[in-house]
Amino acid sequence: MSTADAPPAKAPKLDGPPPHVLIVRAPYYPKVVDGLSDGAVRILTEAGARFEVLDVAGAMELAAAVRLAVHGRRRFDGYVALGCVVKGGTDHYEHVCREAMSGLTAVALQFGLCVGNGLLTVDKVEQALARASADGFNKGAEAAVAALLQIRAARWLGER
Repeated sequence: MSTADAPPAKAPKLDGPPPHVLIVRAPYYPKVVDGLSDGAVRILTEAGARFEVLDVAGAMELAAAVRLAVHGRRRFDGYVALGCVVKGGTDHYEHVCREAMSGLTAVALQFGLCVGNGLLTVDKVEQALARASADGFNKGAEAAVAALLQIRAARWLGER
């Protein structure tokens, strides 16, 4: 199934108190990440969630920021990671994509976190802009839905 076949993101219903979510952004491509953020904020607001936003330097720092949040004083029910990596002329792209994605997965599994992954890995900025648009299938919105669904699953399983 491609993005074009997916239904538009809608906020899931959660029982219990409003979730508290941290949106971690890597705004290296500000127009893209702002669009992703708008989508995530729309979903979180529709769900009645409270949220905070933290910007980091780049995609490689997303997972580390989530891990730092786990050990910080603030408590979050879930995390939404947003960023964009655009392919260039070197193999640096492959390393950044692999490690950034692996880092997000590892931190979620290691600490049992509810993470929505909105890190775009694209060939061209135009592809990212299409995935961050307000009138299309916004991957930031989809990442927020994923985080909320994980929170709902954790609550149902008695984890939170």
